[in-house]
Amino acid sequence: MSGFKNFIMKGNLVELAVAFIIATAFAAVITAMVDVILDLVGRVGGTPDFSGYEPGGVSVGLFLTALISFVTIAAVVYFFVVTPYTRAQQKYFPKEVAGTPEDIALLEEIRDLLAGRSTGGTSGGSPPTA
Repeated sequence: MSGFKNFIMKGNLVELAVAFIIATAFAAVITAMVDVILDLVGRVGGTPDFSGYEPGGVSVGLFLTALISFVTIAAVVYFFVVTPYTRAQQKYFPKEVAGTPEDIALLEEIRDLLAGRSTGGTSGGSPPTA
């Protein structure tokens, strides 16, 4: 029983379950939005389902319906999830200014000091003895 408890409590099993539940609910929202958009396309083009479209006897209607659904889903996810998330992330969690890390800056300072010391008046290029 303790092995099962460790399995449940370790890792991200709870987070994964929550993500799965939210993703399932979110899929229903996306599907409903795609249906609305395809209904609007159908009002403009006559029908939101192109499965009966067969130019020259080649049935490309199912492909067109799937393609329009895919592009619509991608647009909905991008404009209603990715873009607001990116804006919120930039607003509330701004990235730190990319600068030189402290250890690199310290090493560069040491290098510059040693370079100035070796060219600063010692003869023969050897460091002065104390």
